Amino acid sequence: MDFGNYMRGVRENAHQTLLAAATGLEVSRQVIMRMEEGSPTKLTTPLIGLLLDHYGASPEVCEEALRLWSEIVNQDKVAKAQGNSKGFWKAYTDQLAPTFPKFLRLEGAANRIIAHQPVIVPGLLQISEYRRAIIRIDEPDLSPVNVERLLELTTRRQARLTETGFRLEVLISEAVLRHCPASPPVMAAQLRWIAEIGDRENVSIRVIPFAVGPHRGLTIQPFTLLEFPKASSGIALPSVVFVEGAIGSLYHERVEEIDQYREAIGAMQAVALTKTDTRDMVLALAKEYAA
Repeated sequence: MDFGNYMRGVRENAHQTLLAAATGLEVSRQVIMRMEEGSPTKLTTPLIGLLLDHYGASPEVCEEALRLWSEIVNQDKVAKAQGNSKGFWKAYTDQLAPTFPKFLRLEGAANRIIAHQPVIVPGLLQISEYRRAIIRIDEPDLSPVNVERLLELTTRRQARLTETGFRLEVLISEAVLRHCPASPPVMAAQLRWIAEIGDRENVSIRVIPFAVGPHRGLTIQPFTLLEFPKASSGIALPSVVFVEGAIGSLYHERVEEIDQYREAIGAMQAVALTKTDTRDMVLALAKEYAA
């Protein structure tokens, strides 16, 4: 569970704007915004309690919020106890774009992720040598040490795929399979891995083939929809869409924006191959790369 996203849900259920919340706590609007984004603030446990009072939160909601807050306060202890815990990515932030730590925080809290990728294999599905090739395209002069750190970060992110209750659904263009950012042997290994991991019950990988013609995936940027489990208090945490860009990235959190992406997902699912047909295509292309 993610504290910032949880508190945003509490605020929205209380029909409070960021400005109203900030006024009630006598802080700036940016403080509340940063708290909900998971960025560092000077808020303390008593102030979090006052904010929950301002929202008129129930005892159950307060208990859950303070429990999540305590995880942040005791982050180091939690990390040692849980291994691949929230915040593991903080050791790599010097190598990440400014907007990406928030995504990693949300990714770690989500129980369902739906990703659309028209160009390259999504990060949660990349094998190490494929990822290495992608890194070298963007940062050809990056030191070998930092390349290995980024590969390690990818591996740690992928641990989510083995977690009970987590589901990944991916919609990729046929172009993803045919672009060659890496050597043919690496591409063959990458596609074989996609076929293998796509057989897992909690993973769905579906290709949108060139033959379908015009479809929504052609006019929309790569994006990831993140959904979160309900809190024990019953509050449904708001979904978030992360849109990747060449220079910067965006987060969409308004309900009407999320609904537009859900419509796009439905339209792409309607033209995508089935899991079985996707596997057949992927393995056939893997053989071509290996030949």
